Amino acid sequence: MTGANAKRTDRPNVIVFFTDQQRWDTTGVHGNPLDLTPNFDRLAREGTHIAHSFTCQPVCAPARSSLQTGLYATRTGVFRNGIALSDDTPTLAHHFGAAGYATGYIGKWHLASEEPVSAPRRGGYDFWLGSNALEFTSDTYRTVMYDGDNRPVRLPGYRVDALTDAAIRFVDARQEDPFFLFVSYLEPHHQNHLDDYPPPEGYRERYTGRWTPPDLAALGGSTHAHLGGYYGMVKRLDEALGRLLDALQSLDLLDNTIILCTSDHGCHFKTRNAEYKRSCHEASIRVPTALRGPGFDGGGRVRELVSLVDLPPTLLDAAGLPVPPAMQGRSLLSLLRGERAGWPDDVFVQISESQVGRAVRTHRWKYSVVAPGKDGNRDAASDEYAEEFLYDLQSDPHELANLIGLASHRAVADALRARLIGRMVAAGEAAPTIAPAPPFPAQGQRRVSPGEIPA
Repeated sequence: MTGANAKRTDRPNVIVFFTDQQRWDTTGVHGNPLDLTPNFDRLAREGTHIAHSFTCQPVCAPARSSLQTGLYATRTGVFRNGIALSDDTPTLAHHFGAAGYATGYIGKWHLASEEPVSAPRRGGYDFWLGSNALEFTSDTYRTVMYDGDNRPVRLPGYRVDALTDAAIRFVDARQEDPFFLFVSYLEPHHQNHLDDYPPPEGYRERYTGRWTPPDLAALGGSTHAHLGGYYGMVKRLDEALGRLLDALQSLDLLDNTIILCTSDHGCHFKTRNAEYKRSCHEASIRVPTALRGPGFDGGGRVRELVSLVDLPPTLLDAAGLPVPPAMQGRSLLSLLRGERAGWPDDVFVQISESQVGRAVRTHRWKYSVVAPGKDGNRDAASDEYAEEFLYDLQSDPHELANLIGLASHRAVADALRARLIGRMVAAGEAAPTIAPAPPFPAQGQRRVSPGEIPA
């Protein structure tokens, strides 16, 4: 065994394959019938599939701040887009870099307030080839990012392929040292100046008019105009994942590389508000997540509820690095070791920009509140909220029947209200008052039995 191979055995490489605005049900392991994600599906089957994975903030910058830090967005200070992550906030790059890893970032950053991003604003990453807002420096077939000296770099090919080529070059150049690479794609996010989802040439036609998720089929929105292109973007992302896996295998690095595939939030295609995210609904907060590599191979399907803030401590733990006590998530490795006691049976979501909102999601129930009179672009939180949504995900998985205010479900809402307040306090927020929704008769809804009320 060569010295380089021995070194890699001691410390695994780590790659984050990060997509933007990808619904969980674009994947085959979540029932999508169009074979969009064979590489993700294989990775999930052979590694560890996080079957119930959720963002903690359904908008780009806040979610990214949480994934870089393991903190909720109100703790990072990046509670909406357009706020820069503080230079002194420890990120994954700082933690891996301090342990001797070569760190690299390729793609969309969205955590600075400048373009190009100066070195102090790059979150501690050594190698840099990125843009703060990739959607504005590039287009589908015109990828422009900035290198470590802030020189513009024009890359050939469809944008997904351009970033993947750069990631493969990074890996190929760093076989002698352990590396931590974060590849942040824009796809399948819409191209802002077009308000469209432009896939590679010929891909839109493959999927237009094909399978439509039930929530979108029921609610419409921009689904019929955009879903074909969106699916085409997801398909090309999965092909890119396959290329990256092939490159790692050819370089004899695959078995010693941890790969995390996930997304910052989902997409509801203007069905829940006037745009694509920023709501408490599954389409907005549920994302596909899977890991493979040392510690995760053969991990099976994790059925516990997992938040984006759980992923940073998971990566550090899997690499054998200490998890900072300030991180607000938990390492998934405890679940893979069978240590399920103490794992939360809910996830907490903060919502900004469209509203100042908060939500808690259990396996069965979802409960959300909104702060009346607050501006989601100005106010990070509130002392007062009002109930907005209650969904029974067991009988209504597509969230088409809002139960808030029903007399038959008052006990459920009360239990979830107490749970939400507890979650807010644990995340560092002040305990608010939450006004109950105005009551109205059950009108055919059966009364919930005591055994169905959340503990």
